[in-house]
Amino acid sequence: MLDKLKPETALTIKKYGYFIYLMPLFLPALSFYWAHETGLHTFFAFFPLLVVYVIVPIVDVILGKDPVNPEEDQVPGMNQERFYRWLTLSCLPLYFICIFSSGYLLLNWPELSLLGQIGYVLSLGVVGGIIAINVGHELIHKNTQLEKISGGLLLSLVSYGGFTVEHVYGHHVHVSTPEDASSSRFNQTLYQFLPHAYVHNFLNAWKLQKNRLAKKGKTLLSSDNELIWYYLFSVCVSVLLGVFFEVLGSSFWLGVGVFFLQSFIAFTLLEIINYIEHYGLHRRKMSNGKYERVTPEHSWNSNYFLTNMFLFQLQRHSDHHAYAARRYQVLRHYDESPQLPFGYATMFVIALFPPLWKAIMNPRVEAYYQDEGQHLVSQ
Repeated sequence: MLDKLKPETALTIKKYGYFIYLMPLFLPALSFYWAHETGLHTFFAFFPLLVVYVIVPIVDVILGKDPVNPEEDQVPGMNQERFYRWLTLSCLPLYFICIFSSGYLLLNWPELSLLGQIGYVLSLGVVGGIIAINVGHELIHKNTQLEKISGGLLLSLVSYGGFTVEHVYGHHVHVSTPEDASSSRFNQTLYQFLPHAYVHNFLNAWKLQKNRLAKKGKTLLSSDNELIWYYLFSVCVSVLLGVFFEVLGSSFWLGVGVFFLQSFIAFTLLEIINYIEHYGLHRRKMSNGKYERVTPEHSWNSNYFLTNMFLFQLQRHSDHHAYAARRYQVLRHYDESPQLPFGYATMFVIALFPPLWKAIMNPRVEAYYQDEGQHLVSQ
């Protein structure tokens, strides 16, 4: 690893790198432009996938690890910097615009083959996974109503409003235990993990919300049930996109289909990242029947600079689980946390091929727990 970036340079890029943080939002439009400039229509329909899963991992290796690791005395000041907060809040209107502008470009791209059309919607879903899911995840952990609601609406733009409840009150409570469908087990393949995660996380969100409302003396059908509003928002946006397509001379149902296909791709990306983040890690059950508290040892970390920026520091996942309310700009890297060999984008591709995944990750899980056991014995 080259690790060329100096801490002060990296921090400056993080503070003022608007384009890097928001670049995924521009990829669908850039694909359209370059396709018409080059005539390579099908290729550039898939261009955002090439950027995220090939170019970013290569640049990650060139730039190396993220050298910015805020000291505790720097945290209060960085927390107050408005840039970081408004950057995340701006993603709500920007992704909404991205969905409709991408739809417009799709309908004005007659040269595009059916394969290219599918690739373009897949690409939009990847952008949704990076922006709507990832930034929505950041916002729902915050204490202000503006941020929480913005996070829920962002997640609703990819039809995953239930994440607002299940993630905070389910995943963060039960992470790295058998009770959590978003924590993958040792030797479990991605394709075994995904169906259970889809179903359990949807149903568990409603179960958790029902219990939360019952404590307030309210029913699941109460107007205080935020899940109803978030899923209703998803339906409204899908209808709006359908009307938009119809006005432009296309099919209403095509617009609705585009909305839900990009949603499916986006929340599938989320569950694949969940698979990666906790694979094979577990919390011990204590003598009182409860699990040990969550520490930085219960999530896989990756500290590559460019992917850290693209994902708003999501790769520093250990610190996020240990201190869930921490803002993304002050999340810290822990050397003692289990470390992934590559950034999330590369690990995503590897996870698609279970034999390759197990060949790379199983020895790391075993070595991590062997080293941890030796450390405990030496104490």
